[in-house]
Amino acid sequence: MPAHATPPGHLLQLLPEAVVQTDALWEITYLNPAWARLTGHAVAAALGQSLLDFVHADDVGTLRAGMPVFRLRFADADYRWVRLQLHPETDAAGRVISRQGVLIEVTEVTEQILVEVRQRFLRLLETIDGVVWEAEHGIGNTFLSPQVERLFGYSVEEWRADPGFWRAHVHPDDLPEALAIDDAAYNATHSYAYEMSYRLIAKSGKVVWVRDLCRAVVEPGRPNRMIGLMIDVTRQKQTELELLRSDDRYALATRGSNDGIWDWDLRTDVLHVSERFHAILGLEEAPHVHDGGWRFLQQRIDPDDRARVQAAYRRHLAAETPNFSVDFRAFHGSGRLVWVNWRGVAQFEGGAAVRMAGSLSDLAERGSSYDTLTDLPGRPLFRERLAHAIAACRHKAAAEDGAPAPGGAQTFAVLLLDLNRFKAVNDTLGHHAGDQLLQQVARRLETCVRTGDLVARMSGDEFNVLLEAIEPAEALQRAREIAAVLGVPYDIGGHSVTSGASIGLVTSVPGLATVDDYLRAADAAMYEAKSRASGVCVFPAGGSGGTRPG
Repeated sequence: MPAHATPPGHLLQLLPEAVVQTDALWEITYLNPAWARLTGHAVAAALGQSLLDFVHADDVGTLRAGMPVFRLRFADADYRWVRLQLHPETDAAGRVISRQGVLIEVTEVTEQILVEVRQRFLRLLETIDGVVWEAEHGIGNTFLSPQVERLFGYSVEEWRADPGFWRAHVHPDDLPEALAIDDAAYNATHSYAYEMSYRLIAKSGKVVWVRDLCRAVVEPGRPNRMIGLMIDVTRQKQTELELLRSDDRYALATRGSNDGIWDWDLRTDVLHVSERFHAILGLEEAPHVHDGGWRFLQQRIDPDDRARVQAAYRRHLAAETPNFSVDFRAFHGSGRLVWVNWRGVAQFEGGAAVRMAGSLSDLAERGSSYDTLTDLPGRPLFRERLAHAIAACRHKAAAEDGAPAPGGAQTFAVLLLDLNRFKAVNDTLGHHAGDQLLQQVARRLETCVRTGDLVARMSGDEFNVLLEAIEPAEALQRAREIAAVLGVPYDIGGHSVTSGASIGLVTSVPGLATVDDYLRAADAAMYEAKSRASGVCVFPAGGSGGTRPG
């Protein structure tokens, strides 16, 4: 007989049990006469309807999941327990095209079948890591699974013997809210699902955090009852509380440091930033989650600094440095450029970086890193940038087996400037005039360098300039231009002041290895420049011996 065919009527007419056939979507396609005798529903009226329309709403899900015992609506509007084991038939592709089975009222089946269903149910309960329960108002628990003894230490008998047992053992701090939810379920006018979270006092006195997944069952003619599953979530709750405490401590610490915090998932490129992070960049209204992490950061970094910033964190991702810290100019929401420090550390899994986190600092607010008088970076920032240039030079040289980089791509230059006659300005016009001179010198220096170069005030009347990716000849020409610009008289408080500067120049050479090596070389050249008419002196290419005039 084909799978979709209706069973031969003359063979099924004599069966005392109701035979039911549906299609794949539960529409009834065949019923024998026993259906009408058992349920009271006419066969003709039922054909074409969904079998699920006759099933109690609370049992539809379990029937669809394969549970053969459920409540069926009879013609007198009562629901009665029946058993219908439906056997699916499939086509060549394995798709269900029909279901067939025999419908039997549970009250007429043998005790053996009832025991079988009960045993299957109890075996299922044993696999659940939680307490399955049922309760009725005024009666207490009508059902309680044996796991209650393992999770809470109480026997099923002592729990069920007292209708108020559960209420008596909920933690006092959680009881008012739990009772309000409990009473609402007992007095509900319709069935609904809900969830509770509370602490329960175990028999040992231990406090157990419970997540209770519940359902209020409302049926006509009987008191409301509730069913649920209690799960021990103590470990998860303790972890959540510890994380919350850690977050609070971390938030307090970061507020104290006044830094912005960021967390970057490198697998998804999702960047989370703190409110302070956005405040530093003048982006108070921006969302705190950015789906494209590098795209967001790249838009904030001055184009002339992007390659240097990217190189810093890529060296860290390649495990060449234990962490990274880089200073750069960032676009503020107001349109101006601000100096910031971006630092962090990566988390590795299987040798690959999967996450990075760290902080963002406003260097203008760091007195030790930023000079408030001239609005220039200070000594720490200059040393960090110079260290980066030295490392980049060494890294490229190593990659090329020590061969010189074509076009001077890996070379840089350091200038140390000392103002001439600065003490005389202070002595004759006062310190206020000296401060104005320093400020005007700073502005002139900024006009003499490229966008990617760095001008810094080291101390007193000394300034440093870092020229990156520049050939020695071009660096010398730039130093001469700076000397000429600084030699033009200054207008300070109506007085014409001539100062000028002595400039020491050193370019990147193999003989110098550290930041201090370069600063000492530039300092030696600067003192030699004081006796030169040009005011510029270059440290020799070999890195040893005397200086030569520019």
